Amino acid sequence: MTRRTERVNELLRAEISEILRREVKDPRLNVLFSITEVRVSPDLKTARVFLSVMGEDTEREGAFRALKVAAPFVRRGLRSRLPSLRYTPELTFVPDVSIERGAQLSALINEVAAETAGNLP
Repeated sequence: MTRRTERVNELLRAEISEILRREVKDPRLNVLFSITEVRVSPDLKTARVFLSVMGEDTEREGAFRALKVAAPFVRRGLRSRLPSLRYTPELTFVPDVSIERGAQLSALINEVAAETAGNLP
């Protein structure tokens, strides 16, 4: 990945996050979510936006349906906020379960540590 691509990824991550939090008024997005990463294609025409959504499965599914509907709106917002980009990328929102998986692993480690501490003389 080139330095320019990395900069565009970070810029898109910040701007998409801002648009989703302040401008998108869909009640399905009233959940705790975090944009963990943005990966733009080498030609800068498409971008995959990785999101971690905390909550129940139904809340996650609803949030991703809302994001799919909001993608054109977010893209228009990016076009006005980032006029220096030649192309405003097509956005695809992808679930990222790494934070949730990390929390589960942490809970398992804590559980094993508590059991081990209880078994020591």
